[in-house]
Amino acid sequence: MKHWPSQVFPLTLLALLAGLTFWLQSTIDPDLPPSDSKARHDPDAIAENFVVRRFDEQGLLRYRLTAPYMAHFPDNDSSTIRQPRLQAFRPGAPTLTLQADEADVSGKGETVQLHRNVLLTRAGQAGGPPLIARMPELTLYPEQGLAHTRSPVHITQGASWLKGVGMQVDQKASSFVLLSDVQGAYLRAPSSP
Repeated sequence: MKHWPSQVFPLTLLALLAGLTFWLQSTIDPDLPPSDSKARHDPDAIAENFVVRRFDEQGLLRYRLTAPYMAHFPDNDSSTIRQPRLQAFRPGAPTLTLQADEADVSGKGETVQLHRNVLLTRAGQAGGPPLIARMPELTLYPEQGLAHTRSPVHITQGASWLKGVGMQVDQKASSFVLLSDVQGAYLRAPSSP
């Protein structure tokens, strides 16, 4: 004949240990939603010291982008670039160079937002000095050759200068428009004897 009380005690002890283990696990590790890396803004790819070139249909270089660091984020298919330097080339037109401390690029590259210490330089024409524009931020549409800012802008070309608030740039027309509070001085270069 078996003694049931002697067999119930080990079963009760095991049930109590299982319950205690379950309680301890739920106390230490509360219910967290499952981790989904697409819901977080974590990079899935990182590039260092890279160069990207884009060519037109005739095989001519249109853009060259260089930077020491880039991170791609899968949640919104965007990229963040540190210290980007973008050069735009057009036949018969001066080279346009953009630099900044940081840039955010949309998924397909249709919009580039440059942040902090933005420097736009258009190479000089016919031996003249370059045009240099400084501003805190600039939004660029590379495929359209357009850019704009609502920030203060300071432009110099040799000894001449302009400043204002807000600017629109059209690379194809080689033009820029300051939108408000415009001030400046145009100083003609001395003629050579």
